[in-house]
Amino acid sequence: MEQTKVLPVAPLRDGPVFPGTDIPLVFSRSQSVAALKSAAETNRLIFVTAQKDPNLAETDSSNLETVGTICQIKHLYQNEAEVNVLVTGMSRAKVIRFQNLEDFLVAELEEVPDQFEANDPEIIALSEHIVVQFQNALRMGRNFDFFVLLKLSSGLGPMELANQMTQVLDFSVAQRQQLLEQVDVKSRLKVVAEQLAKEVKIVELEHKLMAQSQAKMEKGTKESILRERKKAIEKELGEIDDEEKETEELRKKAKEAGMPEDVLAKTLKEIKRLEQMSGANPEAGYIRTYVEWLLDMPWNVKSPNNTNIIDAQQTLEEDHYGLEKVKERIIEYLAVLKLKHAQVQEEPQKKKVTTPTIICFVGPPGVGKTSIGKSIAKALGRKFVRISLGGVRDEAEIRGHRRTYVGALPGRIIQGIKQSGTKNPVFMLDEIDKLGNDFRGDPSAALLEALDPEQNSAFSDHYLEVPFDLSEVIFITTANVLETIPPALVDRLEIIEFPGYTAEEKFHIGKKYLIPKQLEVNGIKPEQATFSDETLKTIIARYTREAGVRNLERELATVLRKIAKKIAEGKTSETISIRPAGLHKYLGPFKFTSTIAERRDEVGLSTGLYWSAAGGGIMLIEVATMPGKGGLTLTGRLGDVMQESARAAMSYVRSRWKQLGLDEKFFQKLDVHVHVPEGATPKDGPSAGVALTIALASALTKIPVKKFVGMTGEVTLRGRVLEIGGLKEKVIGAHLAGLKTVVIPKENKKDLEDIPKNILKDLEFKFVENMDEVLDIALVAHPQPKAAKIISGRHQFARLELPE
Repeated sequence: MEQTKVLPVAPLRDGPVFPGTDIPLVFSRSQSVAALKSAAETNRLIFVTAQKDPNLAETDSSNLETVGTICQIKHLYQNEAEVNVLVTGMSRAKVIRFQNLEDFLVAELEEVPDQFEANDPEIIALSEHIVVQFQNALRMGRNFDFFVLLKLSSGLGPMELANQMTQVLDFSVAQRQQLLEQVDVKSRLKVVAEQLAKEVKIVELEHKLMAQSQAKMEKGTKESILRERKKAIEKELGEIDDEEKETEELRKKAKEAGMPEDVLAKTLKEIKRLEQMSGANPEAGYIRTYVEWLLDMPWNVKSPNNTNIIDAQQTLEEDHYGLEKVKERIIEYLAVLKLKHAQVQEEPQKKKVTTPTIICFVGPPGVGKTSIGKSIAKALGRKFVRISLGGVRDEAEIRGHRRTYVGALPGRIIQGIKQSGTKNPVFMLDEIDKLGNDFRGDPSAALLEALDPEQNSAFSDHYLEVPFDLSEVIFITTANVLETIPPALVDRLEIIEFPGYTAEEKFHIGKKYLIPKQLEVNGIKPEQATFSDETLKTIIARYTREAGVRNLERELATVLRKIAKKIAEGKTSETISIRPAGLHKYLGPFKFTSTIAERRDEVGLSTGLYWSAAGGGIMLIEVATMPGKGGLTLTGRLGDVMQESARAAMSYVRSRWKQLGLDEKFFQKLDVHVHVPEGATPKDGPSAGVALTIALASALTKIPVKKFVGMTGEVTLRGRVLEIGGLKEKVIGAHLAGLKTVVIPKENKKDLEDIPKNILKDLEFKFVENMDEVLDIALVAHPQPKAAKIISGRHQFARLELPE
């Protein structure tokens, strides 16, 4: 039986060491370092074995392979973090048992010798075959360890050859462990021969692929050289190939495009680059696309300026009903444009005409902002371009992407100019108030240059990389509100406000424009379907509630589609006349059934006025009182400002308890609940102060509020009524709702100039400065002050307490 040895153990994570091989190792774990030090201080022998699970940082005997290699430490170097050693594998050994010392593991070992017959012809043949294959791999460029090369060149026996080759070939950790445990040398040589054959094959394939790639490169270079020679020969013979024809055509177009000199130079430079490139080069496609964009831009193409003011006015009148102030401002704008063009024609040395200013149409949806832009283009005889900016968050949408990006394109402004085919279209930027911004930049900042008449004569798009003159473009922007537009952008715009339509205006728009349009859209002849005036007014009052006319058009379309179905089915051949009584067959029950006329004067119910991006309207405010301890409850999804207005209104009412005829301590015995219906809709703002105060006063005094009176205004604690905004929209909403009297702050009297005359005629306006005036107007009866009372004292006299 072989004599056993007890040696320190050094675990390895990346596989075993083979006998007869020299290999450098690095150890950093404390157990391994202690084992190495112990071995170095004794016989310099150490047992090296592989871990079963290499991912474990700290290991014990259960995670170690039982077959490893006894190694001799040749050199040892230690620094602060790790120990570097050079070891030589001596012999294979099998663990009889592990023992855990204080600092490291030791193992009792039994050496396991190799088994082979020295004169076995198969072993000799395998050895020679491995050496030949090894030399082939070397010639093909396979890299091996230098020390292995030296040992192989000096000649190795079968056992040493198998061990050396196993150490340097691409075996996995598990495969190496299996080969170490295999004592039969012949079996190991067979596995080594198979692995070496695979690696030689891989090297051959790599060389083949490299040769193919090289051949392709040489072929491309050869084609390029031949192509250049072909061009030179064809030039001498006076012949031109297709590619050269294309570049010549591009040059010709560039020179005829009327480009500025710097742009022409840039274009010709890019065409020259394209000419020198191979058609197979991907960049040639990018350059061709860029050149085509430059050539397609209308550098010198203009629409004629047909600024006939009479014709323009007639066009606006034909296309739009109402909007008198808007039309007047647009005619003024066109008149200025016409005079500036006339000056340039008379004095050509003057600076060229620029757009006098950038117009911004602001108003609720559906009031004709976009369509009036089309009418301006029609009146001027210019092309019309519209882009929607709603939801745009990337600056590159406006300025374009740089050409370094794959699939880069110019921004929307340059794309719109190209689409129009002229350098002076009417360009509408729709929904400018809905621009966003994020990490990709701020599109509104990119618009500053385009919309500034002093800067846009040299607008720079990131893709084109050359300036383009936008000074002759008539930019028109639209928005529902101004609050979301950055101040720097608003400063460059001239604001033209579009009020909501009155019921009368909606009636005329529906009769003159919408019904004929929908008859045509639905394929119905005018004699096949008719709407009476009362029917149209009923649709406006009972099925729509909006500032514009979009919903009205949708309802008319719904009616006409049902009629079209009847006609198509052959169920009728006579004219169908739609009457109010039969509307429910087409549109269902009324969508808006409650009107002011149907209500009665009620206690604790006042009518406020509101306005939003969708226009104006009325807002009912309800107040209920109940026994309690002075609590104030506010519901109806009120914003912070409106809640503060309600509290201020309550404080005012409490401070005027005598004038309102209330008990001094009434608030301590009551809880007050203020509710604004349509609770799903958020509401905010200070202008409901007057309506809140009246509703509270009515609920506490039990005096009804007049149903036909609407009111707006901010209220202070002292009862002053302050100026508010959005009066035009609020008054139009009050008129649509059927109110007769509107209470507004006296300071807002100046704003009545903007309100249509027919509304001023239909409504009675009350201008107030304090709440005492509002109480007289809004309540059915004026509250009676608290009656005088006799206060008895201890003495036999009395005094009379009078109200203030």
